[in-house]
Amino acid sequence: MAKLKTTVTDADVTAYIEQVDNAQKRSDSYRLVELFSKLTGHPPKMWGPSIIGFDKYHYKSERSSQEGDWPIIGFSPRKAAISLYIYTESAGSKALLEKLGKYTMGKACIYVKKLSDIDESVLTKIASNTVEYMRKKIPA
Repeated sequence: MAKLKTTVTDADVTAYIEQVDNAQKRSDSYRLVELFSKLTGHPPKMWGPSIIGFDKYHYKSERSSQEGDWPIIGFSPRKAAISLYIYTESAGSKALLEKLGKYTMGKACIYVKKLSDIDESVLTKIASNTVEYMRKKIPA
């Protein structure tokens, strides 16, 4: 089995955010750190070179032999958009997405250009639902 590339590191989250070349994305990143730290009760950690994650769980794939740790929620301030790793198909999630605002969606990721494009209270509810869902599904 290949070694996972995205694992928790000792890299400094603030230093990473400070190197983001877009002032709006830096500001949004600090807001997300504040919000996600409060929701999870855990400080931010760097996962690989570009994901800021909060808390963690251990997974084992049902389809392959892959297993490892992954943050319960997280984000990455990428050049094109902020990738939000906060979505699970828990009860009410689709209805919340309809109220979120301007975003695009990947398989398990929400992409936003800036936080002002979305409703922060809806984002908070989606992230909170994900944390609750993951903590129930995956034993500590």
